[in-house]
Amino acid sequence: MNNVTTIGPDLTFYPIFCLRCQTAWISKVIEEPCIYCGSKETIGCLRKIFGKDNMYKENPKTKGSGIMCAIPQTGTCPNKCEDCFFQSGRSYLEPLDENLPNLPEEIDYQIVRVNDGNDSNVDIETVQRKTFRYVHRFYNTAIPRNPDVSVPYVFTVNPGEMTDESFHKLHGRPTNLMFVRFRVNTWNLDFCDDCVKFYSEKEIPVVLTFMAYFSEPDRTPNAMCQDHEKNYIYRKRTLNCYHAITTAAWRKVMQRYQDNKWVHSCGKIEGELGDTHCRFCGNCIREYFATLTRMNGN
Repeated sequence: MNNVTTIGPDLTFYPIFCLRCQTAWISKVIEEPCIYCGSKETIGCLRKIFGKDNMYKENPKTKGSGIMCAIPQTGTCPNKCEDCFFQSGRSYLEPLDENLPNLPEEIDYQIVRVNDGNDSNVDIETVQRKTFRYVHRFYNTAIPRNPDVSVPYVFTVNPGEMTDESFHKLHGRPTNLMFVRFRVNTWNLDFCDDCVKFYSEKEIPVVLTFMAYFSEPDRTPNAMCQDHEKNYIYRKRTLNCYHAITTAAWRKVMQRYQDNKWVHSCGKIEGELGDTHCRFCGNCIREYFATLTRMNGN
């Protein structure tokens, strides 16, 4: 049964709930202070009571994996990493101005991955307020700052222009750090070696995310090193086609670290013989619960 009713173009209302005084009301805006006690600790439901249906849109990459994705903010990520799926205008949430925030309303047993298309250190108060109701959640950031010591997080160490030049080096071992993510291709392997050595010595897992580059099938992307074209093939990854690493080149990269228990590939098998869907991987689920165990002193 459809529980969304359209009455008119200007009659759109959202249910709002106050966490402090436990009251509820409907409003024309999805975010506002409590009309009873003035608290800003309120939650607006993304399902409109009247007007256009703005239901949660599931990330097709994580479907069936036990992981749900959530983006609490609006707009685009300020990190502007080159060839980011969400920055390119090709994501499943386009148009972003109509589909953000994108938050699952009801979670049973799944883990919520917060900010697969933004950064959890951006407007952290909004991120905390809109996601704390999820019992199992973890944050994602490319900014070298712990978003919230009470919540597990993943840290991308070479975002944006750092991808082929350097990586962030964290001092110490944050208890709530699940793993670091290194954006790898076949021409930044020297930096990858350094990153793996640095974090492995700290017993911090390193997950290698293999870069893919977008352009026409017969055109080498500007971001790709032309001497490495043989290592990439134009193929579909989940929704769109990219110049992405071949299975043979992926195997050569992973062989460099075959005796290092702290290094994992994002995806069980990459390339034309593999599958990038999260249900075949398991890194996030494994490291999430390992991190919870560590945070609880076990």
